[in-house]
Amino acid sequence: MGLSSPSGGSLRTVSSILLALIGIIFALPMAWVVLASFDKTATFALAWPAKPTLGNFTAVLTPDQAFLPLRNSLLISAGCAIVTVIAAILAAYPLSRYKARFNKRFLYGILFGTALPITAMMVPVYSLFVALKLIDSLPGTVLFMAATSLPTAIWMMKNFIDSVPIVLEEAAWVDGASSMRALWSVVMPLMRPGIAVVFILVFVQAWGNFFVPFVLLLSPGYQPAAVSIFTFFGQYGAVVYGQLAAYSLIYSVPVLALYVLVYRFFGGTSALAGAVKG
Repeated sequence: MGLSSPSGGSLRTVSSILLALIGIIFALPMAWVVLASFDKTATFALAWPAKPTLGNFTAVLTPDQAFLPLRNSLLISAGCAIVTVIAAILAAYPLSRYKARFNKRFLYGILFGTALPITAMMVPVYSLFVALKLIDSLPGTVLFMAATSLPTAIWMMKNFIDSVPIVLEEAAWVDGASSMRALWSVVMPLMRPGIAVVFILVFVQAWGNFFVPFVLLLSPGYQPAAVSIFTFFGQYGAVVYGQLAAYSLIYSVPVLALYVLVYRFFGGTSALAGAVKG
């Protein structure tokens, strides 16, 4: 019977303590948001509400402050995710299936694109948008945010396409299917979980993006919820912590709902199970 060494037990104890501390560090801000949202006199200190109330939610659930910005966020994030996923599939498929001399260089160029900070590009992008009269345009903002998400999406989508056995496409080609038909009918159904992962990643990044909409969208009627949170800090002359916490909870609901829906319809067992049997 083997005995665990004292050093191994000490290491596990230290690891457990560190993980517990990290968990507490992450849990405290979330606990503050939940408790402060039900406290009319909330401050930045973590405290149990003396008289729990829904008044903070009633105060922020107005068309101009909540509904319109959330609608704009949904339009921008969903549009960005859809455009990015479609473009990433069309770009990653030939990179995965066809060998060419420029493939590696193209992938390195994409990798370089993922390292570019968005703040370094915003000055020339703003000038370009002014020249093209796209300032304060939701479609223009969606296309730019999709372009900034595309490098990472192509890298991820290529890995998912690589995991689909090419023999399945070859069987479709023998039956007379074109490459695009095989992509649509064979590859995409088998990589639905991968498409869902990329969609969620791009959606969440666009949902939390503050800088790009703040620079490119000037009208209050076009600004998303991420920008509304920023303006919320100063519109009363001082921060109303309870209403800010309530707005933050409301702001997180669509992303949580997206996770649940995607897991329900795309999660679970892999679609490749049994696909190449026989």
